Amino acid sequence: MGVLLTPIITKTTVALDALAGQTLAVDGNAELYQFLALIRLRDGTPLRDSKGRTTSHLSGLFYRTTRLIAEHALRLVFVFDGAPPPRKAREIAERRATRQRYEEARAAALERGDLAAAYSKATMTSRLTGEMIAEARELLRLMGVPTRRAPSEAEAQAAHMAATSQEVTAAASKDYDALLFGAPRLVRFLTISGKEFLPSQGTFRPIVPEVIELDRLLAAWGIAREQLVDLAILVGTDFNEGVRGIGPKKALKLVQQHGRIEAMPADIRDALGDGADVDAVRRIFLQPDVTDDFSVETTEPDLDGIVRFLCAEREFSRDRVAAALERAFRERRLW
Repeated sequence: MGVLLTPIITKTTVALDALAGQTLAVDGNAELYQFLALIRLRDGTPLRDSKGRTTSHLSGLFYRTTRLIAEHALRLVFVFDGAPPPRKAREIAERRATRQRYEEARAAALERGDLAAAYSKATMTSRLTGEMIAEARELLRLMGVPTRRAPSEAEAQAAHMAATSQEVTAAASKDYDALLFGAPRLVRFLTISGKEFLPSQGTFRPIVPEVIELDRLLAAWGIAREQLVDLAILVGTDFNEGVRGIGPKKALKLVQQHGRIEAMPADIRDALGDGADVDAVRRIFLQPDVTDDFSVETTEPDLDGIVRFLCAEREFSRDRVAAALERAFRERRLW
């Protein structure tokens, strides 16, 4: 889920066209989860082919990516999660429990014939498998879009690419964790639709892309990135629970006043547990497991291969796929 920082974040909203020509390192897992959550039938059932294979993730990935390329001249490199840090086990278990609760709620909604409620609950039941990620990477390969499996967290690798590569302009993710991992620039809500579904309310809200500059943010707060990580630890991250009663605004005041967690009042330190736990979470963000072995170079798309993969093998509409390819790669002769 990432750390909650929204109440204190200063961001700049931009039109997608303002990002034209830029290369973004995209958190691929988060993108696929979004497609699995939202691209569903009215009763919340995901899209499937006749063999029962889920195709929602491929549909969202293909049509959004081709539009970002064709209509907004973006260059993308997708980064996917590797092995999660051991400290993420608690968060993963909580996500599974949440998914189970929503699956039960969806079943109850279907039983009473409430399709709107069933769809709303279904958005929180998505399961992203290794097979789905492999399918997504193969589709992107056929499209000529580079991908990379991160050693650990995709956001950490995307942040590293944005910080070290002259070609990568920003990390793209909905979560703020990329800032903790050191991304100098974060793009949130890289979407075409301009709306986000809120499962708790069963409604959509309008959204536009946001750009957050890390240095500008830290300067406005008068803190360093190390203190931002301490702020996040107080609030709670995917790797620790945080301190009850401390939200982003209070956490910011505490780091501005005390500098680091070790200098804060004893009750706060005690609530966070052993100092070794704090240091372990700090290391995840400040010394992440990343690699310099990556490429952002695009390759020639295999148009015939895309049609086979989507249409012949997974029963996508040939006309829709052809139209998307024509938009994205109109200078090339189609099959």
